[in-house]
Amino acid sequence: MKYHPGKYLVAWHPKSSTENERTTLVIGNDNGDILLRQIAGAMARRICYYVKEGDIVKQNDEFGFIRFGSRVDVYLPLGTKVDVKIGDVVKGGVTLLAHYEPV
Repeated sequence: MKYHPGKYLVAWHPKSSTENERTTLVIGNDNGDILLRQIAGAMARRICYYVKEGDIVKQNDEFGFIRFGSRVDVYLPLGTKVDVKIGDVVKGGVTLLAHYEPV
């Protein structure tokens, strides 16, 4: 888990992933690591997170939130089959994003 201070560009801006305020969380298991990045946007300006380095997290646990919405990037291991399409509406803790199939 790492907090990165930064700017507050609109969340859809290409540089918001690297220049905006954000937190990065890596969760690992036997199949690989998943990287989750909460990115604050122009309106959000406040990221809240609950986990600390070394914490054990389980599927469906909450790790934080961004006030007034914004953006979350999810980086999955190679071999992961994505179950959602561009334009799908997803809901945290409800929508299955992907499943792992070993390569």
